[in-house]
Amino acid sequence: MLHLFNLLPAHFHLPSETKAALESSFEPRSAAKNDLLIEEGHVCRHLYFLERGCIRGFANIDGKEVTQWFGFEHDFVTSFRSFISRSASREYIQVVEDADLWCISKDQLEILLEKFPELEKLVRLIYEQYYIRLEDRYSNAHFKSAGERYEDLLKFSPHILERMPLGYIASYLGISAETLSRIRGKQV
Repeated sequence: MLHLFNLLPAHFHLPSETKAALESSFEPRSAAKNDLLIEEGHVCRHLYFLERGCIRGFANIDGKEVTQWFGFEHDFVTSFRSFISRSASREYIQVVEDADLWCISKDQLEILLEKFPELEKLVRLIYEQYYIRLEDRYSNAHFKSAGERYEDLLKFSPHILERMPLGYIASYLGISAETLSRIRGKQV
């Protein structure tokens, strides 16, 4: 949990009482490779802080897994639509590498926000990060070629290429594994 507090911007100060309440509200959770944190059709009731490992969010579209996002150390992850609206998830969240996480329930988070209004800013920052990633993903999918999307991964997110299976990466880029192999071949 210490990682979470170390990641807060220097100008973002939490009173010690708030920090203690936040820390005691998150519960540790370990998950093994291939575990599912949430399945499509279930309500996602937890927000996770990923301390170690990596995960992916994917949807099952016409029997095919389509990777929508990746999460790595120090990311907050959840099925945001499901978590916020308390509705059935449209996605799965799968552990790709053994993971250590901290989780907080939606109910517990709301209690904390009621008692400690200064946490609203922290939650807003988490949601803003998610929105920025979502908008980047949308823009890349609609306005860049497959080669340009791969180039962006190489430039801005090489850790994805190092840690994720190529099939997940191809799906994330919206291309077949064969097309990804051709693009990678041109890079050499």
